[in-house]
Amino acid sequence: MGVDIVSNYKNLVLNINTLIDVSGYRNDFIAKKLGITPSTFSVKKSRGSFSVDEMEKIMQVIDNEDVEDYLMLHEMTNLTEEDKTTMSYADAKKLLGWS
Repeated sequence: MGVDIVSNYKNLVLNINTLIDVSGYRNDFIAKKLGITPSTFSVKKSRGSFSVDEMEKIMQVIDNEDVEDYLMLHEMTNLTEEDKTTMSYADAKKLLGWS
């Protein structure tokens, strides 16, 4: 479980620039919300050097339907074959104790 959390955060850090672009918000707007100058924001963005607290604030600012759709698509494309398997109605009944 801990490994999954770290992996998810790592993916978030690696994709933050794309998420910012997808969100439609301008860099100067996000910088203002973070309380930093646009030039500092630009440097941090290009280096990928946002702190954990800054990442959290960025995600709060850019949280919109476009970002959620992008993240959902990203999750769906990364599903393993095992994750994609479906359950039959009969198996679901057994699992739920309905049979």
